[in-house]
Amino acid sequence: QVQLVESGGGLVQAGGSLRLSCAASGRTFSSYWMGWFRQAPGKEREFVATINRNGAIIYYEDSVKGRFTISRDNAKNTVYLQMNSLKPEDTAVYYCAATTSVIFTSSHDRYNYWGQGTQVTVSS
Repeated sequence: QVQLVESGGGLVQAGGSLRLSCAASGRTFSSYWMGWFRQAPGKEREFVATINRNGAIIYYEDSVKGRFTISRDNAKNTVYLQMNSLKPEDTAVYYCAATTSVIFTSSHDRYNYWGQGTQVTVSS
């Protein structure tokens, strides 16, 4: 089992940057694919990015490609989401999640553990 705690959200102007962090408990962090999802008011939770166990394989949702970067530090049990060139449509609660899946998945149903979420608000 793993517990996840996100941090780094906040209010930023359009074009600005934020870096989200997700700290995981437990000694098996490196055995999970890690993902970031987001949920805007009135919308379904959507996939943002995912990274495999050693950081060598990464996938992004199309709208964040070239602007967001996911990374992980297994020694620190932490996954990051660097968000640049933020847009008002990026406003959402961002969630960190872990999956025991051994292959890529963007389906939130396949992620076993979730953080509490951190609010990101981008003003125009």
